[in-house]
Amino acid sequence: MGLDLLLASTPPADSGGGFDLLGIVLWPLKWAVELILVAWHWLFTVVGLSAASGVTWVLSIIGLVIVVRAAVFPLFVKQIKSQRKMMEIAPELKKVQEKYKGKRDQLSREAMSRETMALYKKHGTTPMSSCLPLLVQMPIFFALFSVLRDVGTHAKAGGGGVGMLTPELTKEFYDAKLFGTVSLHETLGDAWSAGNTPAIVLLVILVVLMIGSQFYTQLQIISKNLSPEAKTGQAYQMQKIMLYVLPLGFIFSGVFFPLGVVVYWFVSNLWTMGQQFMVIREMPTPGSEAARAREERLARKGKAIAADGKVVPMAVYEAEQQRLLDEAERAKAEAPKREQPLGKKRAKKKGSN
Repeated sequence: MGLDLLLASTPPADSGGGFDLLGIVLWPLKWAVELILVAWHWLFTVVGLSAASGVTWVLSIIGLVIVVRAAVFPLFVKQIKSQRKMMEIAPELKKVQEKYKGKRDQLSREAMSRETMALYKKHGTTPMSSCLPLLVQMPIFFALFSVLRDVGTHAKAGGGGVGMLTPELTKEFYDAKLFGTVSLHETLGDAWSAGNTPAIVLLVILVVLMIGSQFYTQLQIISKNLSPEAKTGQAYQMQKIMLYVLPLGFIFSGVFFPLGVVVYWFVSNLWTMGQQFMVIREMPTPGSEAARAREERLARKGKAIAADGKVVPMAVYEAEQQRLLDEAERAKAEAPKREQPLGKKRAKKKGSN
């Protein structure tokens, strides 16, 4: 929600004199966004679509989503694994916090920090790693927002973007319409002021779908991909709160963001929802409902998950389980033998005394 308001209130790159730090930082990303956007536009015109059509530019924005999300997919998988681990270690983190509860001295705070960091290192996760894909996408989203927002200013001035978006393409992009009346650079506020009913309807539908897709994506995580232990931690309670709070941010998106940005974000949400579904299906949290469902699917195919996490034939799995059982029984049988010499030594020492 904070990102929505920040983007909406960011002044245009040419809004006046002065040092434009944000514009300088975003320049290479804006150049890359324009390159991808124009490349997809060229491809769709090659296959026969009208270069000036709003549909062509919408498809180009969808192509931009595909490129960006495919590039950050490895980070997405890392995020899912990190979120899972954070949920799993929540009970252990709570024990550390309870251990130092009420202790305000410097030594206690340092000890608590060391033990917390040791837990993160042991499980190979940090709170920041679960936010990494979002942090990577935020500058790209800023750049896209800036490119689409500045199209109107550049088109009216007869200029172009920072790179591949030439003055001709900029004017073409600005004039492109959906359904003959809906501009890709029109916000819901603009459409409302102009009484543009098709634009209002389209933007409202997209915002509702954005909220629904975001809600379902979060719901998949907390309903299917958490173990019973993880559902008792504070992190789980925060997830439940965010399930209802986070989608509300898209209300601001629909009011302040141009239609082109709303399309980008909606398609990105759909991509996230599909990715989430596949990751939960194929890489579920151990002990979760999704993990049990995967085990049942594998069992019907005569397969199971080995101790190292790999899918193996059922015969191999059963042999491994038998081997682990035999090792456990041998260890249990050898335990008294290891304790016996120590007991005799103590008895001998006691007798000598």
